[in-house]
Amino acid sequence: MHLQTRPREQPEINLTSLIDVVLLLLVFFMVSTSFVKEAEIKILLPEADLEPAQRELDAHLEIVVSAGGAYLVNGRQLVNNRRETLYRAIRAVAGADKDVPVTIRADASASHQAVVTVMEVAGQLGFTRVRIATVNPQR
Repeated sequence: MHLQTRPREQPEINLTSLIDVVLLLLVFFMVSTSFVKEAEIKILLPEADLEPAQRELDAHLEIVVSAGGAYLVNGRQLVNNRRETLYRAIRAVAGADKDVPVTIRADASASHQAVVTVMEVAGQLGFTRVRIATVNPQR
């Protein structure tokens, strides 16, 4: 009796299905990932000078917002609190010079809308140097 052993087959791993699964996962993650571009605001931070320019000491525009929402432009109270009145008063004080620094001083209990209105009017008139004054609390 002649017993012949058959040659053993080498175990084979089929990589085709593994590659398919990896590609499907890759496509899934590419589709489900959201690419969000965060909102960016360009901010120009002020730089301190050792000697302030004489022009800045002479020409300035200060707008005060009281607790009741009344506006004062360089110490003069306006007739009413309308946006148009504020627009005309700022234009009359500053004239054609749009490089004058605008300082906004608001009472702590003034409405946020009143301060935003001042900033909007200053922006409409072309002022780019707007500052908001703050007070350090006494300790």
